[in-house]
Amino acid sequence: MSRRKDETPSVATYGDYEVITPPHELRRAVAPAGDVVDDPVGRAEAALAELSSEFSGWMDSECDRLEAARQDVKRDGFTQKTHEILFRAAHDIKGEAGTFGFPAVAGVAESLCRLVEHTPDMQRIPLTLVDQHVDAIRAVVREYDRLDLLAAAAVLTKRLRDVTDEFLKTENGFRPDYLENIFAPPLVPGA
Repeated sequence: MSRRKDETPSVATYGDYEVITPPHELRRAVAPAGDVVDDPVGRAEAALAELSSEFSGWMDSECDRLEAARQDVKRDGFTQKTHEILFRAAHDIKGEAGTFGFPAVAGVAESLCRLVEHTPDMQRIPLTLVDQHVDAIRAVVREYDRLDLLAAAAVLTKRLRDVTDEFLKTENGFRPDYLENIFAPPLVPGA
């Protein structure tokens, strides 16, 4: 296929349709490859490696933020504000756990997110269950260097998830279509 010199779109008409080919303006935005090989993934990995000594401290800060959110809920009850702050703190831990080197924390944080997000009446969220999630997250982070931690975290995560799911089934029993959505199998294989 030959390259066109002009910058106007071409239009080819066929029976009952037309094909419009826009000009190739992206060619001007791309520089030809030179001798320097830029590896953005490599640069990102190197930057993460430089920051990795900070990860533990950052995760501790996230746990402190989660603890403060829990204390706000205990003091003020579930309000729109405390609900959102608790959810956001758990959600951030869920997302950052793998990057910060604490992947075993993600499952417990996800379970807490599910509890907070899918309970239709936030006033009915059991504080004991919130406490168990927050305490589990803090314990897993604190004890992450133990050799048996991964197995213990997996058991703890499964138990909290099972209790949370049973609670959500009860609380959402009046809306089976919603239950079907939150208990649908994940779209990502192996998730």
